[in-house]
Amino acid sequence: MEKAPAAGRFAPTALMLGNLVTGCSVLAPAGMLPELATGLQVSIHAAGLLITFGAVTLCIGSPLTAWFTSRMERRTLLATTLAVLAFGNLASAFAPDYASLLVIRLVMLAVGALYTPQAAGTAALIVPAERRGSTIAYIFLGWSLAAAVGLPLITFIASRYGWRASYGGIGALGCISLLLLLLRLPAGLKGAPVDLKTWAAVGRSRTILLLLAITMLQMSGQFVVFTYMGPLLNRLTSAGADAIGMVFALYGICGFLGVVIATRIVDTSGPYRTSLLFTCLVLAGMSGWALGAGSLVLMAGAVATWGLGFASTNSMQQVRLVAAAPPLASATVALNTSVLYIGQAIGSAVGGLLFARGLLHTLGFVAVGFVVLALILLVLTRPRPGAATTA
Repeated sequence: MEKAPAAGRFAPTALMLGNLVTGCSVLAPAGMLPELATGLQVSIHAAGLLITFGAVTLCIGSPLTAWFTSRMERRTLLATTLAVLAFGNLASAFAPDYASLLVIRLVMLAVGALYTPQAAGTAALIVPAERRGSTIAYIFLGWSLAAAVGLPLITFIASRYGWRASYGGIGALGCISLLLLLLRLPAGLKGAPVDLKTWAAVGRSRTILLLLAITMLQMSGQFVVFTYMGPLLNRLTSAGADAIGMVFALYGICGFLGVVIATRIVDTSGPYRTSLLFTCLVLAGMSGWALGAGSLVLMAGAVATWGLGFASTNSMQQVRLVAAAPPLASATVALNTSVLYIGQAIGSAVGGLLFARGLLHTLGFVAVGFVVLALILLVLTRPRPGAATTA
């Protein structure tokens, strides 16, 4: 009993590192599409479908696993999920062909779908209400680190040692993260059970539905470009593997800085204004990409601006959903993660169709259109005077 508070103080970091593993597992193919295509003897478009099909699995799995596992103890649940992610990546390193790799990925992500929403929900159980927003934002640093450190390393390792080595590295990281979670996260944590009445209450809330639509549109716009960012940089600017890795690193580092800034200002500025700021940065970055296509310097600068907002916007969506209906948090956070992956599936599918047809410049403008729609809906959710500042 004496050790529980000490463990709790380090629990957010353990949860954040689990998101790092999850982010690397989900995003890995984007960092090594050429190597996957060559090694598996498929087209770049087919290799990109690993992200598309994975996102479809994630968007279906997130609410279902939230429903079926809502009564499970949190540490056991999250540790099991990390174990599946770790061993799934290790198995991917030994996949003999494209079909086998795809099956392993779908099974791995079907279980991995629950980690991010359940980590956010668990955060609400281990910190006071006044620190909930900043803690959730901190946990999402894991996704920023996946882009800032994970993707560049994946690109570097894959370009020199092959895509199998990259998957092996993610698997090893997953084993380390699993150990830390078991050591740091307190036992006995349980969230509110999710039942059919919970889903019905979510469906009746206009605010929650708008927030979910915003998440979907934001992700759709970003993944139109992000899924094929490496090949696009190569085709449009002749950038090599090292230059592409540097752009990925720039994207992730700026994403990390964005979440740090969001974590510092959300409790004072409020999630709405914080979300508005970072969505505008995403729009500015996507617009810069579309207008600067063909120039590596301009595209890298646009990626930096876009990167500042990519992770912060989603963490703010989670905070706003929790604040909008705290009793429904288990369901809404899971649904937000689900529609996030729906957005990834839509964006990567649209981007893949445009890429396969050689419409490389068009991708940026289509991405801008999605983000503009997200911004319009975001403005519609502006809290009314006298409403809670956390909305």
